Amino acid sequence: MKTLHPVRPNSFVETAYRARLLSLVDRMNRSTHRWLRAAYRSNEPRVAALLAQDELPATAVAARVRRLARYWQRKFDALAPDLARYFATQVSKRSTAALSTMLKRGGIAVKMRDTRAYQDVLKAAVEENVSLIRSIPQQHFGRIEGMVLRSVQTGRDLHQLTEDLEDAFGVARRRAELIARDQNNKATAVLQRTRQAELGVTEAIWVHSGGGAHPRPTHVKAGKERVKFSLVDGWYDPAIQKRIWPGTEINCRCVARPVISGFS
Repeated sequence: MKTLHPVRPNSFVETAYRARLLSLVDRMNRSTHRWLRAAYRSNEPRVAALLAQDELPATAVAARVRRLARYWQRKFDALAPDLARYFATQVSKRSTAALSTMLKRGGIAVKMRDTRAYQDVLKAAVEENVSLIRSIPQQHFGRIEGMVLRSVQTGRDLHQLTEDLEDAFGVARRRAELIARDQNNKATAVLQRTRQAELGVTEAIWVHSGGGAHPRPTHVKAGKERVKFSLVDGWYDPAIQKRIWPGTEINCRCVARPVISGFS
């Protein structure tokens, strides 16, 4: 039996994907702030009631926020397919090259082919990321509308609302960062497992990453004990009582060492 080094998620892919997502979120942030400043300044002569109901009713504010939300939803919807394809293609390209290098170091020369099964897995990764990208403005403007309406109804000033919005955009940015990190881990894990299975690899050894701030105790234990698991069935995690694979649970950065049969 021979074990190969694990193929880890490529940090360049994660960084590039995260930068593109954050660029979209930041543009959405600037757009929303411009709109709010314009809405509030139009009511500056009435300092005591910046957004009095007779000048800018709550229903009108809600309608304008929804128009802004639709605008940015269309932007994210239009950009999501190309961005998701770019991400999945980069993960596939770099993880395939890394696996090929690992095999060569182990004395195995194999020509990689994109089989139908592999293409299906790659397509699924694209579709999942399209959905996640499109969910960013959906969730974000749901929070924004509530903040703006409460501000209108309670007569809060622009400074306070701006601070509230910055908190909301912090949530949106952290979600974008999580998507980039988590999807890089998952896509690499799933594509690697498919590649290895097609090459006849049936087992792997769990390797704990040790990189997270809050490691899962069961994953740490599996890494220490060098738990061997089936690539088809996965490993049974007693903490969540189901079978999983390295890198597939949210924020899991664990990887797998492929076990190659026929070597002493």
